[in-house]
Amino acid sequence: MKGLRWRYMRLPSQVEAALSGEEGEEEEEEEEEEEEAAPAPASAAEDPPEPQLTAASQVLGASEIRQLSFHLPPRVSGHPWSLVFCTSRDGFSLRSLYRRMEGHSGPALLVLQDQDGQTFGAFSSSAIRLSKGFYGTGETFLFSFSPQLKVFKWTGSNSFFVKGDLDSLMMGSGSGQFGLWLDGDLYHGGSYPCATFNNEVLARQEQFCIKELEAWVLS
Repeated sequence: MKGLRWRYMRLPSQVEAALSGEEGEEEEEEEEEEEEAAPAPASAAEDPPEPQLTAASQVLGASEIRQLSFHLPPRVSGHPWSLVFCTSRDGFSLRSLYRRMEGHSGPALLVLQDQDGQTFGAFSSSAIRLSKGFYGTGETFLFSFSPQLKVFKWTGSNSFFVKGDLDSLMMGSGSGQFGLWLDGDLYHGGSYPCATFNNEVLARQEQFCIKELEAWVLS
């Protein structure tokens, strides 16, 4: 008869079990400390402050003003909007617009409403003025509410931002067409796709008649 063989298993002592339990608790505490020390996720960028207008707009409502403020350069954030020119008060004259802009150097927002009720316009990095050639920077853009806001920013293709003649105002150009142009009476205008902004036609038709025009200085 073969002898029986017993298999022995060494059980941990009470002291070893206690030490093992303490090590487990320490590891859990370290994990909790690491979780507490982990940096909080970055908060979303703050919304721009609500623009303060010096006069009521006959073209833009509160919602349109708010939407446009998100696309303005950070340097004008929080600046008041000063109504420098409007056709209902100052008449339909481009020369009057130039005169009212004299003495202002800050950025300007041009807002139009045509006879079809379409609202559109342009942001210029500097005041609207008479010029021999094109001026402005890449901050300049065109926009249209159709009905949702569409913004057409600089493509980098050329630098034909703004040009002011006695008998016309032009914004954006390429292949002989202008993204936005207005005649000397501020009554007739046109909008065509152009290389400067790669824009759509801002109005419902390429040629339009102006019902109301406002020029705001943001400085």
